[in-house]
Amino acid sequence: MEGGEGRDEEQDGMSVHSPCNAPPSSASSLRKEQSQVELELRLLEALEIYPPAKLRGIHRHFVLYGLMEFLRRSFGRHFSPSDVLQLLDRFYDLEMLKPDDDDAEILNQEEDFSLPQSYFIKEES
Repeated sequence: MEGGEGRDEEQDGMSVHSPCNAPPSSASSLRKEQSQVELELRLLEALEIYPPAKLRGIHRHFVLYGLMEFLRRSFGRHFSPSDVLQLLDRFYDLEMLKPDDDDAEILNQEEDFSLPQSYFIKEES
């Protein structure tokens, strides 16, 4: 190492690539990382109330709405369903939560409903 060459690698015993010598622009990326961590923590808190297992069934839209509202109240800004699903995708395999064809078939079945005749007959007192 001649002259200033070693100086590029170390300054006062610290590597130039040390976190202590981070460029000023990294302060904003650090804030973004902290806000991302905060967002993920709030999402995990919300999952205590709205379990991800219910994202698979007929309650899927209600659970997703609950997660959106929890995050909205926590951060004071709007979260779309795709935002929430993107966050959930970091922790869960969302492909596993998609409804099966059997579930869709059951939900799409229609049956005629009528009240029993006993409902229409007035009881005499």
